[in-house]
Formats: sequence, structure tokens, C-alpha cells
Amino acid sequence: MSATILLWSLTLSQWMLVAAMGCAAFRVIGGPRAQDRVLGLDALYVAAMLLILTFGIRSGSTIYFEAALVIALLAFVSTAALAKFLMRGEVIE
Repeated sequence: MSATILLWSLTLSQWMLVAAMGCAAFRVIGGPRAQDRVLGLDALYVAAMLLILTFGIRSGSTIYFEAALVIALLAFVSTAALAKFLMRGEVIE
């Protein structure tokens, strides 16, 4: 019973995360300002990381969790770099 509930909840959460990624991609592509595009990209990173985590829970493999950690680190660094670029116009001073 509990394995069936886990499987259904993982499937439902994966579909919802795919829908969230679609909404974030729409914001990245059609954002009126650069700040909207950066926020959409950040939301896309978070949804992709969570989708990979749900794949890791479903399969039981630890490689998915390591991939999610790498995505989280790259997302943080890229968001900070894009924010600095939008504020000052250059990343490296």
C-alpha cells in the first residue's frame, strides 16, 4: 500500500514539476525585462533540481542526488553572476 502511494505521489510531483518548468521556460523566453528572465531561469534551475531528486527517490540511486547538488551550486553561481552583470554591466572587475 505505501509503495503504491509513493509511486503515485512521485509520478504526480514529476508531472507538476514538468509543468512548473514549462511556466519558467515561458518566463525566460517571453520575459519583458532581463530581471524577469533571470528569475525565470532561477525557477527553472530549482524545478530541474527537484525533478532530478524525484528521479533519484524513484530509482534509489545516489548519482541523482549528486547531480542535483551540482545543479544547485551552478544555479547559485550563475544567478549571482547574472545579478552582478545586470547591476554593474560587467562580471569581472
